[in-house]
Amino acid sequence: MKIAFHGAARTVTGSKHLLTLKNGRKILLDCGMYQGLGEETDILNRDWGFDPLEINYLILSHAHVDHCGLIPKLVKEGYRGKIFATPATADLAGILMEDSADIQESGLEFANKQRAKQGLPYLEPLYTLEDAKMARDLFVNVDYDTWYKIEDGIEFCYTDAGHIIGSAVVNLKITENGSTKRLTFSGDVGRYRDVILKSPKVFPQADYIIIESTYGNSLHDDANPTPDSLLQWIEKTCLQKKGKLIIPAFSVGRTQELLYALNQLEMENRLPNLDYFVDSPLSMKATAIVKNYPQYFNAKIQKVLQTDDDPFDFKRLRFIKSVDESKALNFHKEPCVIISASGMAEAGRVKHHISNNIENSRNTILLCGYCEPHSLGGRLKLHPKEVSIFGQEHEVNAEIGEIRSLSAHGDYNDLSQFLACQNPAEVKKLFLVHGEYPVQLEFKNRLVKKGFTDVEIPERHYEIGLT
Repeated sequence: MKIAFHGAARTVTGSKHLLTLKNGRKILLDCGMYQGLGEETDILNRDWGFDPLEINYLILSHAHVDHCGLIPKLVKEGYRGKIFATPATADLAGILMEDSADIQESGLEFANKQRAKQGLPYLEPLYTLEDAKMARDLFVNVDYDTWYKIEDGIEFCYTDAGHIIGSAVVNLKITENGSTKRLTFSGDVGRYRDVILKSPKVFPQADYIIIESTYGNSLHDDANPTPDSLLQWIEKTCLQKKGKLIIPAFSVGRTQELLYALNQLEMENRLPNLDYFVDSPLSMKATAIVKNYPQYFNAKIQKVLQTDDDPFDFKRLRFIKSVDESKALNFHKEPCVIISASGMAEAGRVKHHISNNIENSRNTILLCGYCEPHSLGGRLKLHPKEVSIFGQEHEVNAEIGEIRSLSAHGDYNDLSQFLACQNPAEVKKLFLVHGEYPVQLEFKNRLVKKGFTDVEIPERHYEIGLT
């Protein structure tokens, strides 16, 4: 058996890892889209490093675009095999893929008008809405903690990763020539103190482990609870400066965490009486799906549900649907809070809100999660005097804030705790993926000290045999 790393290799996006068995069968773990890498992004998303027609099965860890966003492209180019996912992941991936297709098609409409004027050829989207719908039909639901036989010699079991609703660790048993190898792919590992989800679950002993390493060299700030931090920024921006608080947030996971924190403030009679907008149709759909899976919530939120039947709703919260309603927020004169996708501020409606409000010193752009360094969010974290948005330079007069306690990714303590169920002596090799290389080097040193003697950081398209 061989494994090749075709994405999320020394970077945090584009998760794609390909297993090739001795009999030629190929299993793809995730099929994610690259995001926030500037001009290189489109090139990376068009280069597989493998032939989609040769893939037999796709096993999906969870429904974030950097893990599922290229599934429709895979289907467009001929894949017709099964796509395994937990029920919640299948539901979320469906709306994410269709939203991604819509963004691509609408986004290229303007770009192609400009290219036509310059005599340049039209750009084609990576895939269309029709491709996304075709992909949805290939999903097969697999529940947690159930060994699923794909075919003779191949079975897997999902365990809860605690990252977002439906997120899973993939535990594989592959038998070749009478010998069984155990391989675990972490997907993205959640936190053991998550405000909504259950903690990552203990997983079976593995011979080979592929683990994410986004925060492999840092600890999250848990000293200031999220509701308190959020309240401080609301009071400073909206009550003191009379400005707008604009929060880029991923539609799946982060938006629900923010809504839960704001709802908590309301229940404690601490939420300022302002207008709160969620300007993302995808976030509205995702929130509805999250509400459909309360069995994945932790004990704390289960207790909240006994007195509050909707912990993601509160007074003066309004979901914005149409483009016209979104544009109207530019003329909203009163102080308000706008939560909008995407989380790295690289695309979506939030990019327009930042463009329209970043030069006003009364406003705040509040970043609350990981941002790829080349993305708009990543660039804003450096507190520049000017920033380019949609090809136009803007003075950065708005305050750039950050909440470090909000992250769906585990820090190095969480990742270490996640691996604590393993006997390092039985792990033949551990691969670090989904992280920036300097961070991975630090995390590797930590793991070696914990007894994992063979830790590798693969480059893109690197392939290795598993003996």
